[in-house]
Amino acid sequence: MSDEKETEDAVETAVVPEGPFSVESKIAPPPLTCPKCDGLLPSALGELSCVLCGARMKIEHEVTRRDWENEKLGCPKCKKLLVVGVGERPTNIRCASCQCDFEVKAKVPKTEVKCPGCERRLRLRTRPGTRSVSCPACDTRFEMTG
Repeated sequence: MSDEKETEDAVETAVVPEGPFSVESKIAPPPLTCPKCDGLLPSALGELSCVLCGARMKIEHEVTRRDWENEKLGCPKCKKLLVVGVGERPTNIRCASCQCDFEVKAKVPKTEVKCPGCERRLRLRTRPGTRSVSCPACDTRFEMTG
């Protein structure tokens, strides 16, 4: 009987993690530059401020909004394919099958650069302005824009 008890204790059931759930969108707005300073603008739609010069502007892109509305993503809990149906990012939606609430986050654009020291490809988040980057493979420091 003690062998049965040990066997029961050793068996683990598959546990689905409980919220809060989030999924990253597969669609990002096109990269745009500030009309005042030519710097890269944040990757979003609506009322934006340039982080380099402070200029404010309203950015709309109907193709991106339509693509966001028609975007299909898997529920993080039951994996059922859902149509988001909302033209905003981030947004909260609910799966009709399992009633799971989750957030659809905005896609974070990335830029791929080669390290000048070892030629290794690095994928970094795209950001306005110039920044100093250190290669994790060879510790070479270099400047990158974007």
